[in-house]
Amino acid sequence: MLPRHLTLTLDARHPTRLARFWADLLGRDTVADGTGGVHLPGTATRPDLRFVPGRPHRTGPHRMHLHLTSDSPDDQQRQVARALALGGSHLDVGQRPEETHVVLADPEGNEFCVIGPGNTFLAGCGRLGEVACDGTREVGLFWSRALGWPLVWDQDQETAVQSPHGGTKVAWGGPPVAPQRGHNPQRFDLTAADTSAEVDRLVALGATRLDATADGVVLLADPDGNAFGVTAR
Repeated sequence: MLPRHLTLTLDARHPTRLARFWADLLGRDTVADGTGGVHLPGTATRPDLRFVPGRPHRTGPHRMHLHLTSDSPDDQQRQVARALALGGSHLDVGQRPEETHVVLADPEGNEFCVIGPGNTFLAGCGRLGEVACDGTREVGLFWSRALGWPLVWDQDQETAVQSPHGGTKVAWGGPPVAPQRGHNPQRFDLTAADTSAEVDRLVALGATRLDATADGVVLLADPDGNAFGVTAR
């Protein structure tokens, strides 16, 4: 099976503004998609980031957040200072003083962490080291099959996958998983040349059909109930 390309799509009140925050932080370009959304194009080793018009209603921590890597303590401090200067903010999620990562929120409240240097799990993954998700082992196995990405971690109900070419990891922390409450403003999207065949393939792997949105995205749910989309390439 050919590896699939992954996009992380986020609802945003101001998609262009939020995309610019992340583009400046990650050193990427932005591309408008003609429907009000803005992309930060990815590669075979890192997902696209896409920001689409929406009004996310926050009812608790999101099920996924980004982990940025750092090369040194000074580099970590520079990244944190850069994020704050661009409109980010510190976020208290109960982290302990001895923890070496810094928890922040982007201008629309999406959590992310700047990881301290020396993290061996994210070594060589690039600046966007990880998409960290709440989720069961079952959902990690599902996404490994759905993406064609091998498992690079499978221990104590925690799983992680990575493109065969390396780059950003996608990880699930295992149970307990907080229940879904209303609309999730973050989701994964997959692109496919034949959306109908791709949907059939994903359903056979354990996804559940939901519905289609107005812009032609076919929505499904993974085994943990997280909505994700399939779009035409």
